[in-house]
Amino acid sequence: MAMLEFDNVQVFYGKVQALSGLSLTVAEGEIVALLGNNGAGKTTTLSTASALVKSHSGRVTFNGADITKARPWDVVGAGLIHVPEGRRIFSTLTVLENLQLGGFLVKDHAVVAKRIEKVLALLPLLGERRLQQGGTLSGGEQQMLAIGRGLVAGPKMLMLDEPSMGLAPLIVAQVMQVISEIRDQGTTVLLVEQNARAALKVTDRAYVIDGGVTTIEGRASELISDSRIIDAYLGA
Repeated sequence: MAMLEFDNVQVFYGKVQALSGLSLTVAEGEIVALLGNNGAGKTTTLSTASALVKSHSGRVTFNGADITKARPWDVVGAGLIHVPEGRRIFSTLTVLENLQLGGFLVKDHAVVAKRIEKVLALLPLLGERRLQQGGTLSGGEQQMLAIGRGLVAGPKMLMLDEPSMGLAPLIVAQVMQVISEIRDQGTTVLLVEQNARAALKVTDRAYVIDGGVTTIEGRASELISDSRIIDAYLGA
């Protein structure tokens, strides 16, 4: 079953076209990667799904419902959660306060508390830092906090934009392991990632976006040995 679907979606920023008839699907239970160079339209894809950017034409559906003209908070309420590029945590708030803000739209405080408990079980380092200000964490810890905050919102699908950016290889591997565990716990994942090699190791399928349209798609296990992917993203 397709959980998220783009059907011939076009997006413009003024006169500049960012998506040029993009079509893709993410099925329930998958991890799907979006690969491509800077400016290819990857972040715009996530922002369009989140209703932060409105499409000029085409259709976006989530769990069978048309969200093309939805409001961002309605998308969050439906369970489509976007962890943006650059982490964007609240640096002067504690780890715990950042996590609590992930449940801002959830009226039941007991539900939020239970979700935070689950996040701290998945990411125990955050539990050790729970009273520490977010801005004092390392880059990898801040990324984990951003992911944890997204999980507190209760996602059916979690969209992650460049979670490995600026991180050391060992930390990248840890982040990818967490992403795999998130899927194993029942959350579908759409992953935008510049580190194609790391992404293809944990994803089920991948799309390559170029010029705002998908140019290559397939199983990650096949794409990692595809000469086009190797030449463009993995090196010899």
